[in-house]
Amino acid sequence: MKKNRLGKSDLYVSEVGLGAMSLPENEKDVTYLVDKALDQGINFIDTADLYYFGRNETTIGKALKGKRDQVILATKVGNHWEEGKEDWFWDPSKAYIKDAVKQSLRRLNVDYIDLYQLHGGTLDDPIDETIEAFEELKAEGVIRYYGISSIRPNVIREYIKKSSIVSVMMQYSILDRRPEETVLDLLHDHQISVIARGPVAKGLLSDHGLTKVSDQGYLDYSKEDLATIITQLKKDVAKERSLSELAIRYVLTHPAVAVAIPGASKESQLLANIHASEFPPLTSEEIKAIQQMTKANVYTAHR
Repeated sequence: MKKNRLGKSDLYVSEVGLGAMSLPENEKDVTYLVDKALDQGINFIDTADLYYFGRNETTIGKALKGKRDQVILATKVGNHWEEGKEDWFWDPSKAYIKDAVKQSLRRLNVDYIDLYQLHGGTLDDPIDETIEAFEELKAEGVIRYYGISSIRPNVIREYIKKSSIVSVMMQYSILDRRPEETVLDLLHDHQISVIARGPVAKGLLSDHGLTKVSDQGYLDYSKEDLATIITQLKKDVAKERSLSELAIRYVLTHPAVAVAIPGASKESQLLANIHASEFPPLTSEEIKAIQQMTKANVYTAHR
């Protein structure tokens, strides 16, 4: 599978990664899916300390036993919680980050984390303190690089100015083209990579997408809009590809995007995601057709 450099780092990540949030809780199933992903060329796995309140990190850690050298491992921090409790609160403080990383290392059963990401953030955060925590962890060798997970343009600009982030994870898909307005070009200009989450838009951009359309619609699309677009995309653009394969290839079009991380809860979904990497990039005609069928959404807050 093609690998892309993550920002200015020396990490080279498979263009399709494995988003662990959708993985089942069963350790045997997780190990099977992780092994299948590695066998098929995926080397980037993304989890977070909050997923299943730490249990996702634990199962990923067990699945990677003896295979650590095959993986670029990413996790996240910022949602403060305590084991045994179901409540959490946002905490980007230096003290919490430096304590939380120890817990993630323990659960993952690793000595270091390749990419440590702030799991959110606003302009009200103590951003300088947060950056200091990540820089210290990097200097200590506990993490190799750091990034943020954010869809807030104003927060992204602050980290571009003040930090040495190598990546920004953000929601991006054919149905959520908000990053195209300004963020993708901005990050590319600063050699910061995008990790695209949600490329199949909660399953809407799949061959079973019509069954997933709800009365509430999706973002600024109505139920009727979605039905029309999904049908059009399958008929006029996807052709020999599945709709999910088309959707993944679309987000990989912009040079800022290093890796797409669709979720997978079963083998068929994982293999469909991986199969997207086997198709050539979309043509300019295909990209134009997709963009004519969909909305150039924009961020309305946190600009």
